[in-house]
Amino acid sequence: MPETPNHQLVKPRQRKNARAMRRVPTDAERKLWFLLRDRRLDGIKFRRQVPFGPYILDFVCFERRLVIEVDGGQHADAAADKARDARLREENFEIVRYWNSDVLKNAEGVLTDLLARLEKN
Repeated sequence: MPETPNHQLVKPRQRKNARAMRRVPTDAERKLWFLLRDRRLDGIKFRRQVPFGPYILDFVCFERRLVIEVDGGQHADAAADKARDARLREENFEIVRYWNSDVLKNAEGVLTDLLARLEKN
């Protein structure tokens, strides 16, 4: 398995938490992963629940420097999310957020938006 650029910065507990999150995804995460896994979206490789520094990213494409976060209402204007986004931007990542309801009810729209963003990268 390829290592993330910050492989050595990931603490064992965080790696364990990421594995646990992979085993129990939300409904929206499960649906989006089904659409992204195995390079199903235009041949682009995504990983899920990836430890990155002090954070765990829902989905990431390292090649295109794109992070996808699938959020519920608890993330609306969260200060912790803003700090994480700033850190990721410092590392030259683009961050895109989708609401759980969008993934569950409008997956085609989410994929269309993702493809448009990926074409820019």
